[in-house]
Amino acid sequence: MITASQMRAARALLGIDQKALAELSGLSVPTIRRMEASAGNVRGVVDSLTKVVDALDQAGIELIGEGAASPAGGRGVRLKLPVAQP
Repeated sequence: MITASQMRAARALLGIDQKALAELSGLSVPTIRRMEASAGNVRGVVDSLTKVVDALDQAGIELIGEGAASPAGGRGVRLKLPVAQP
């Protein structure tokens, strides 16, 4: 699974736009745009999701799932769970 926020963050870390991600993944820009407009987990054809995840992996992005460790090290960004306000 990949979230829309992860896709946008991955592009930001790579310094690429939606067009470049579309080219890397072999998808169209409108497809990337729709994926990134999803709320929460990206919805779409499994094949398209796999292409995006594979393209990001090849570009050096490690997608970290919720609660998962990052054993490979390296720099990254992760959203923390919100702290309950009293």
